[in-house]
Amino acid sequence: MNLRVEREKLEHIMLFDFATFADSTLGRNEREEKCSLRTEFQRDRDRIIHSKSFRRLKHKTQVFISPEGDHFRTRLTHTLEVSQIGRTIARSLRLNEDLVEAISLGHDLGHTPFGHSGEAVLNELKSSGFIHGEQSLKVVDFLERSDKRVGLNLTEEVRDGILNHSGKGMAKTLEGKIIKFADRIAYINHDIDDAIRAGIISSDSLPKELTKVLGNTSSERINTMITGIVNKSYGKPIVEMEKEVYEATMELRQYMFKTVYMDSVVKSEEVKIKRLLTELYNYYMEDLSRIPKNHLSLYNDKVHNNEDIVSDYIAGMTDTYAMKQIKNIFIPKGWSI
Repeated sequence: MNLRVEREKLEHIMLFDFATFADSTLGRNEREEKCSLRTEFQRDRDRIIHSKSFRRLKHKTQVFISPEGDHFRTRLTHTLEVSQIGRTIARSLRLNEDLVEAISLGHDLGHTPFGHSGEAVLNELKSSGFIHGEQSLKVVDFLERSDKRVGLNLTEEVRDGILNHSGKGMAKTLEGKIIKFADRIAYINHDIDDAIRAGIISSDSLPKELTKVLGNTSSERINTMITGIVNKSYGKPIVEMEKEVYEATMELRQYMFKTVYMDSVVKSEEVKIKRLLTELYNYYMEDLSRIPKNHLSLYNDKVHNNEDIVSDYIAGMTDTYAMKQIKNIFIPKGWSI
């Protein structure tokens, strides 16, 4: 019995005709024999979960730098929340839930230590710039390695969704478009929760005209936003949100930028982050041999320059590893007898 084939047949029964079907994938850069148990998108999901880059997300900042409280989000918990929201939307719209899950789990693999603050530093230091969505694609295409292959050799649909999950890019599949909404829904709401926990805002300080539309609690707002997408998009080859809900969501996002993301407490460590990462960047640029050999061994081509090598190495660091490197490199060790 080939369970993959059975699952593929089931997709054609359960999903709308405009969904992305696993048996119609555009394929991988390198052809592989198909699995007898899992569809192509399920295989991609599994490869991402088992990657080292995915495990490192647990020690990468979401908003609050290296949070010591056990209940603050990290880049890993953010990713899991995006996956849950994305899968709920996909299931409700009768689109391919496996594809959505794979994209969501891989969308932030290329994020830097210290969140968007770290991304801004590398974007400034590297002459060609740095965008975490592009770096996430580079992680799955090149930086992750196994005994079998260079990169994870993911399907084109997953790669496209990862690359276009944020910014001005637009995914080619409806499932990829879901991730852009799911990412936004997740971070707006869990960042509100973390900001309240940190004492930066209170639940009463959220604009009343927005909570009236979206809800007073995180679960109410998430439900309203998801329902707004389902109501507007169900049975249609689109992924859009009802106008009133969309406008309230975007206004709430702007509120978060003004009151949380640009808050003096949250931003207070950015000067230190910039100095730390700049020092690390310059230190490795001065002498590439200071970078571990297992990382340098990835670059046996003439495509990558020194900036690529250094920025890839730093982007792959966790918050804790970056601070450990600074301590080891720049802080003298006390002499003892």
